[in-house]
Amino acid sequence: MTQPLLDVRGIAKFYGARIGCADVSFDLWPGEVMGIVGESGSGKSTLLNCIAGHLEPDAGEVFFDTRVDGMKDTLLMSEPERRILSRTDWAFVHQNARDGLRMIVSAGGNVGERLMAVGARHYGDIRARAIDWLGRVEISESRIDDRPTAFSGGMQQRLQIARNLVTGPRLVFMDEPTGGLDVSVQARLLDLLRSLVREMGLSAIIVTHDLAVVRLLADRLMVMKDGRVVEAGLTDQVLDDPQHAYTQLLVSSVLQV
Repeated sequence: MTQPLLDVRGIAKFYGARIGCADVSFDLWPGEVMGIVGESGSGKSTLLNCIAGHLEPDAGEVFFDTRVDGMKDTLLMSEPERRILSRTDWAFVHQNARDGLRMIVSAGGNVGERLMAVGARHYGDIRARAIDWLGRVEISESRIDDRPTAFSGGMQQRLQIARNLVTGPRLVFMDEPTGGLDVSVQARLLDLLRSLVREMGLSAIIVTHDLAVVRLLADRLMVMKDGRVVEAGLTDQVLDDPQHAYTQLLVSSVLQV
């Protein structure tokens, strides 16, 4: 393993005088999950959206190990190049599943659309793969023609995951993927995510305020406060022996609940 899958250098985003994120750098290796934690307003979602190309940063570089050209700065890619990347090697799981689904299209159609976006055309093959992926995220084949509006929040989130992973991406961005769900639904979804990440050898960046989520999913952890990374390291190391006062506060607040 000679180079990382993703190399983020000096990402910064400002909203006037307010810092969105400032001078954030890290690398991500194939098969690794990076967790980014912090309170609301810490800059973690701003950072994720800058890396994923949803926000234009004011400074920095995001190098990705493309299949054909090796390491390329995705921020300098053309719009068509970025679109292809977002349909193939990258995927984005939103906190609100409705932001990542087409609510007027059937469950099978949501999964099939992503396949068609990368060139699949045989209806029977597309439907078979959609059925397979619905099964993998614990949605019954009998619901394939139902629209997401008929699904619970947890089912919508699982459908969004199926839609994202059906094309076999190498990097998945997750923005509070368990946010807003009941605790029992969260636990089921986390187990599903953990098994899929390991089974597919996915690299992932997961943003959350929930330390239990990163404890379960993340290999490494970055803690953000006021747009800056205040602590980083192996997840267990950071959570079991936090060095920065802010991280200590985060961990102790969880322990006191």
